[in-house]
Formats: sequence, C-alpha cells, structure tokens
Amino acid sequence: MARQDPFKEYFREAEPEKQEKIFAWRTGIGLQAVDGLKTSDYLRDIAVRNIAGEISFAEADKLLETHYRDKPAPAADDRAEEADKVAARIAALLSEKAFSFTPQEYLAIHRRLFAGIYPHAGCLRECNITKKEWALNGGTVIYSSAAELSATLDYDFAEEKRFSYRNLSMDKIIRHLAVFISRLWQIHVFREGNTRTTAVFFIRYLRALGFAEINDTFAGNSRYFRNSLVRANCNDLKNGICETTEYLELFLRNLLLNKNHPLHNRTLRLRETMKAPEKADIDPQKANIETELRG
Repeated sequence: MARQDPFKEYFREAEPEKQEKIFAWRTGIGLQAVDGLKTSDYLRDIAVRNIAGEISFAEADKLLETHYRDKPAPAADDRAEEADKVAARIAALLSEKAFSFTPQEYLAIHRRLFAGIYPHAGCLRECNITKKEWALNGGTVIYSSAAELSATLDYDFAEEKRFSYRNLSMDKIIRHLAVFISRLWQIHVFREGNTRTTAVFFIRYLRALGFAEINDTFAGNSRYFRNSLVRANCNDLKNGICETTEYLELFLRNLLLNKNHPLHNRTLRLRETMKAPEKADIDPQKANIETELRG
C-alpha cells in the first residue's frame, strides 16, 4: 500500500513560506530514491513540524542526531539514517537564498549533505570508478579520470559562465541546460552522493537564472532524473547507440514549464546491447596468448 502524502493537507491553504518548505521537504525526501533509499516515518513527522513552524531546520537536524545516537546499531544494509539526515539537509539548503556559481559551492553542498555520513564529504575522489547501471543493462558510464577532476570541474564552470542565454528560445535554453548538467554529473566528482549533490546544485542554479517557480518534479521522478543523466552520457556506436539529452529535456520541461510528459524509467532502458560481459571461466587472453604472440 502506498504511503499517504504527509504534506497533503498543507496544499489546501498554505502561506508562501509553507509552500516553499513543502517543496524543499518533498524534494529532499524524493531525492533519496536515486540511491534506493527510503526515509523513516520519524523524519516525516519532523518535516511536518518544521513546515508548521514548530521547529527550525537547525532543531530538526539536532532531533535527528539525538534520535540516531540513541538508537541501537543498525544492520549493515540499513541506510535510513543517511536517508533521513540527507533529506533534512537538502530541505534546509533548498530553503536558503544565498548561492554562488562556483566549483567551491558545488563541493560545499556535498560537504553539507554528507558530513558525518561519508568520511570523504566535500572531497574529490582519488580513484577511478565504474558503476553498473540498470538503464544500461549492467554497463557503466565512462566517468572522468580522478587525476583530472579539478581541471575538468573548473573547465565546465568556466564554459557555462561564458555562455550567453540572451535571445535564446526556451527550447534552446532547456537543451543547453540539459547538456550542462549532464556533463557536470558525468565528471562524478565524489565517490558517493553525486546525483543528490548535482540535483541540489542544479535547483539552486536554476533559481539564480530566474526560474523561481520550480515545481516538485524531482520529488516523484528522481530515479528518472538519474537514468536520463546516464543516457545523456552513454555511447555504443558499434550498436548504434549515441548519447542523448532527449529524456533529460522532457524532465526539464515538466520541471520548469509545468508540462506533463510521462516520465517512465522503462523508456530509458537500453536493449541487451550494453549488457556487461559475464565473467568467463577461463581468461580468453591467457587461453589464446600463444596464438596472439604468433600473430
């Protein structure tokens, strides 16, 4: 049975400040789905109290700290604490107005979201990574080299700063935004938490660009957002597959223009052409090494 929306009553008649908090909390909670995480009922109760004005974001954070400090040690696969704390921190960040379009801001968002959760919060990853993607049938996106992360991040920010949106149609604006955010995500600056950090940064950047009335598309479609980023960075030319921002653009049209395009994850999944190779019993390279050497 689907959970009843705990914020439903607030949509009937709410002051602007409450509406903003509802958006922030729904987005923060919804974004946990990008990593398959679910928030607790306790977190939702805290969210309602914050929206009602009973407690501040700082008090909400303290309540969560106390709650999880006093709880028995969780199972190894129980990440409710991470989901609750990060959701609350996202809500707090999205309720702030201050913003700077810099790599430092991007790193600072990750640090604030994951402090005390990941030891590497706010730090560039130091190793190259791969990740099996459902949308690619187990294949992986090619992420940026760890040795070039800082330079790549600086380059992408500099290019975006130089770009002019003057006199562009909304179609071209959305297409450019899709390319920019997909490239930023592809760098995968951090070992964990890249999509949630990118989403928070992107929402704040969109507001800085004048998109003040952003709806809560992220709340129910965060997995689609991540999968569309994957498809925007997937190439398999031998099998006729090219990177595309078409899915991300649909997401942005819903987010920014209140369109109602269906956002179904199944439409993003590739055929079996990108399936990851299975481990063989015998290494083909070793089995055929003499043949290879002989040419």
